Amino acid sequence: MCEDDHGIGRRALFVTGAAAALTLGTVSFPNGPAAEAASNQETRTVRGTLPTGSPDFVYLPVDVPEGVREIKVAYTYDRPSVPAGTPGNALDIGIFDERGTALGGNGFRGWSGGARTEFFVRADDATPGYIPGPVRPGTWHIALGPYTVAPQGLGYEVTITLTYGEQGRTPAPGYPPSRARGRGRAWYRGDCHMHSWYSDGRRTPAEIAALARAAGLDFINSSEHNTHSSHPHWADQAGDDLLIMLGEEVTTRNGHVVALGTDPGTFVDWRYRARDNRWARFARDIRRAGGLVVPAHPHATCVGCGWKFGFAEADAVEVWNGPFTPDDEATLAEWDNTLVASVREGHGRWLPAMGNSDAHRDPDAIGTPQTVVLADDLTREAVQEGIRAGRSYVAESRNVSLAFTASGAHGEHAGIGERLRVGRDTPVTVRLEAQGAPRCTIRFVTDQGVLFTSDPLPVSGTGSAEWHTTPAYAAYVRAELRHETAAGPVPGVMAAFTNPIFLGEV
Repeated sequence: MCEDDHGIGRRALFVTGAAAALTLGTVSFPNGPAAEAASNQETRTVRGTLPTGSPDFVYLPVDVPEGVREIKVAYTYDRPSVPAGTPGNALDIGIFDERGTALGGNGFRGWSGGARTEFFVRADDATPGYIPGPVRPGTWHIALGPYTVAPQGLGYEVTITLTYGEQGRTPAPGYPPSRARGRGRAWYRGDCHMHSWYSDGRRTPAEIAALARAAGLDFINSSEHNTHSSHPHWADQAGDDLLIMLGEEVTTRNGHVVALGTDPGTFVDWRYRARDNRWARFARDIRRAGGLVVPAHPHATCVGCGWKFGFAEADAVEVWNGPFTPDDEATLAEWDNTLVASVREGHGRWLPAMGNSDAHRDPDAIGTPQTVVLADDLTREAVQEGIRAGRSYVAESRNVSLAFTASGAHGEHAGIGERLRVGRDTPVTVRLEAQGAPRCTIRFVTDQGVLFTSDPLPVSGTGSAEWHTTPAYAAYVRAELRHETAAGPVPGVMAAFTNPIFLGEV
């Protein structure tokens, strides 16, 4: 084993393809294939310290000689005590092959963030989160991501082991089909944000698929943090009863976004901040790969989770993430403001809402919440079109079902996500029918605020509410079901909410 010091004083630093990135001195393996005659392996360990204010990504180049069968990387870093309210050390890790680290990810071979302390890559296999494939000679780069750095600095140690020998055979990937049996045009339930052991989750794809079926879901979307490595591992879990779409949770330092339903094998880079002015490029990449752009948990309080990129490139927004909490309430209010803005600007474009579980491990519940979409069939394209059009509502579980309509005086009719095209002063009847929501209160929310609140539904959970208005008084109406609260006029925890119905001509 050889050791080296990559401390601050001995770094060879230069800016790489990503804006806030630095590169350390190269790690070499001078013995090369000669090691095969001895132990078949060669190991180097490097140590260093990153100061506060370090760039987002620090690359450690590794010269990989001919004849390498496997690369294995292990790392540790110190976690000193810090004052209350001060971030401690957190260091992510991944790897790029000889094709380089340029933005776009041609050289991307895997990312585990902070979920693992070691990984390997070889032709026939790789650690979950990493991409199997040939280990070709050239300069590879270990990517270190100092997520937060304590005031004392972040001391790290990285050990690289090369195993020499004949390359294995890379398996041909197989992917789940883009359609399931379906019921024609119908309401389909889905959860499009969840994590398996291919990123920082603890469940296998098989366990997630079983939980999805138990939750009454018709479709799910794979969304691992910053890696597409799980895509070939879902094919065996799909079936006539479950559509499995593929994607990624693009986890930047300025917020997260779900790439929903991209083509199999699509990787979306995450190495930029809002100020780098690169987000629009990668949003276009998601759409070119057949996916939807869905900012996730925009007001989540975790480090780097708050959404800073704006919503101009979004196809929908995740308003409800996991159990309904104050940050979801804040996102709901912000989303409602975007609806008001669309009315004010008069262009007819608006941003649909959805809800997902973001489940990682027990006791996180797959399908809490779930997005219920009116789609022409149970296919990737049909589900995406329903989400994009806003023909959907969000429910806390399979138990909650809604029917929400608006009708005019002469038989005009519109449902969720649609527009009731009637005159400004035409009487309009708004009606919500609910099932599975015992003691919940129905609220109708408009561009003027909450204009109707019902009495609690009976303990059977089945009931309805009607409200009469005009387009002059309410430009749109959306419905909420809230659980009872002991705090008087304070709204209770959400049981369900709908996308809006717009009233009147554009």
